[in-house]
Amino acid sequence: MSDSPLEGSAARRLDAAAAGYVVLTPAQGTGFPGPAVPKLGPVSSRVLVVEDDLTVAEVVVTYLKHAGYEVEHAPDGDAALAAAARDWPDLVVLDLMLPGIDGLEVCRRLRAGGEVPVIMLTALGSENDRVVGLEVGADDYVTKPFSPRELVLRVRSVLRRAGGGDVPAPNAPDVLEAGPIRMDVTGHRVTHHGEPLQLTSREFDLLAFLLAHPSEAFTREALMRAVWGWEFGDQSTVTVHVRRLREKIEADPADPRLLVTVWGVGYRFDPPTSAAA
Repeated sequence: MSDSPLEGSAARRLDAAAAGYVVLTPAQGTGFPGPAVPKLGPVSSRVLVVEDDLTVAEVVVTYLKHAGYEVEHAPDGDAALAAAARDWPDLVVLDLMLPGIDGLEVCRRLRAGGEVPVIMLTALGSENDRVVGLEVGADDYVTKPFSPRELVLRVRSVLRRAGGGDVPAPNAPDVLEAGPIRMDVTGHRVTHHGEPLQLTSREFDLLAFLLAHPSEAFTREALMRAVWGWEFGDQSTVTVHVRRLREKIEADPADPRLLVTVWGVGYRFDPPTSAAA
């Protein structure tokens, strides 16, 4: 990919950045929010950044490139879909509010075209937007204003999970089975009644965690820590992913028998009996 015209001024500011970082708001156009993100050596992953605000895009592209990623910027939905068709990315950072085709529709079309992790950028306080973004297949979200360093860490986390790169728990089985569900954890494959089941990376991680802890009830906070690695955050993230999993594994999602709600606590995976399976 050719270098973006966004790079010049941001790269110079990056070299001169002082220790510590500040939160970038979309309206800021002066200064640069914080230090360089340390490189971890060569990184082959390709990231497509879809953002119409050039100030925000400039910062995000520069931080990701400095972290070692190959990055392409698209200013709108049409450009994003064209870029993905030309060279399929390993991850997409996608702004929700875009001119023309909005971020939700871009996410839907990307999902229809193939598997790719998506991190959605949403406006602060727009809980409904975050929920809808997760429902159409986004793996994670970051709210504006945000720390570019946090975004880079989220990118690393999502790519690591999507590639099966998380360190397995001690004595964790390579294969998890419960009734009609069979998960090849190391191969990142799952079948339901023998048929391949398409899950996002977060859905896969959540289901694997629950299958590895059958009949145990977990709060949404505990699931966020264990699966997302977040100490705090919007708990609707867990709720949406549970709902999406039920739609894929339950005979009747409105009357779940596998992934059940434990009122006053959270959720539990109940392995089916032989007869029920």
